[in-house]
Amino acid sequence: MQRITYRVKVSAQGAKRRISYLLRPSKRLLNTKSNIVSSVTPTTSSRFARTKKLAQVSSIALLSLPAQSLTTMGTQVRTYDNVMLQNTLTVAAVPGDSTYFATDGFQHGFGFDLVRTYADELGVDIDLKAYANEEAALKAIRSGEADMALTTASTKLKSQLNLSSINVSCGYDASLTKNGLHPKVSWTFSSSNDPLSKKASYFLCDSIKLQNTQKLAAFYNQNLLKDAYSQDHFQRTLTEKLPDYQSSFEEQARNYNHDWELLVAMGYQESHLDANAVSPTGVRGLMMLTNNTAKAMGVSDRVDPYQSIGGGARYLEQMKGEFADVPKTDRIWFALAGYNMGPNAVKSIQRKLRDQGIDDKSWANVYAYLADNRASNSRYGQAMHYVSNIRSYLETIKTQTV
Repeated sequence: MQRITYRVKVSAQGAKRRISYLLRPSKRLLNTKSNIVSSVTPTTSSRFARTKKLAQVSSIALLSLPAQSLTTMGTQVRTYDNVMLQNTLTVAAVPGDSTYFATDGFQHGFGFDLVRTYADELGVDIDLKAYANEEAALKAIRSGEADMALTTASTKLKSQLNLSSINVSCGYDASLTKNGLHPKVSWTFSSSNDPLSKKASYFLCDSIKLQNTQKLAAFYNQNLLKDAYSQDHFQRTLTEKLPDYQSSFEEQARNYNHDWELLVAMGYQESHLDANAVSPTGVRGLMMLTNNTAKAMGVSDRVDPYQSIGGGARYLEQMKGEFADVPKTDRIWFALAGYNMGPNAVKSIQRKLRDQGIDDKSWANVYAYLADNRASNSRYGQAMHYVSNIRSYLETIKTQTV
């Protein structure tokens, strides 16, 4: 039988009224004959009633303030307790190349992936809320709209708002800067004493987690299109060649339920949008299909742009199906890795991770495995670059006018 969970939401104002009602002074019973207030010692039942009221107060406070501490009768309701009660970590974030990127309902990014891993460790869902600037995101913590913030805000701003902060690099800023990421990506909390903040510090600064953070930074490397030559080549290729193929990309994306700009990013990675491209290994066309893949996808002419794009789109759809059990946020990276090195190779890595008790449906973990073992298998290094390059091209297409 499916379990249905109902979540009760009580406004802060309503909670205060209830708390005031529950803690109001009890009306003492008067002796109508003598008008003397009874001085009889309270009975056990009255003490029980008082305890019951306090329990009710605590419940109302927790339900009414999901992301804000409350002091009632000297007891502070911690943000961590609220997160666990609500089963949701609410994060205020400012979009950026070092925090998170979102398009068409798909969210990813260096900072976002770290927060998501932390939420998984807590065993809660994540609710990401976008804010236009750093100050607004930080103030969301103060107002109770969020449990934590993911920003690159200055230390001065965080100090002015009396907030506690942890750099995700845990002091190893160079691991971020060498990958073109902001060195001060941070998680910010209302108090350093709250368990949510303390657990985050342990999580980020654990030696193994810190190594994985550095590998994740490599996947989200922002240096690919930073030099003038690469920028110019990318812009010129999309300006001069994309108009000839854009309608084909859009139509084939609709046919196979893809983001058409993702297919463009793949086409640039494969051939720089050259419909006549040929590699020494025999792959051909705009999407550089092998002869066997082309036949399997129903492509009769690999150098025909429309057919080539359709073949690539259909094969990518198959790869998504191969990894349907992977959460949507990570599934595209698994699909692209499978597109490059074959799905069975990726699944073999997943089995090895499972055997080690590691989450095999996390791209961060698969990418870390590829990075650790690329010296012994050249295909691993190729898959790493293939997926990270397409991610970078896609973000650039989405955020720039080309």
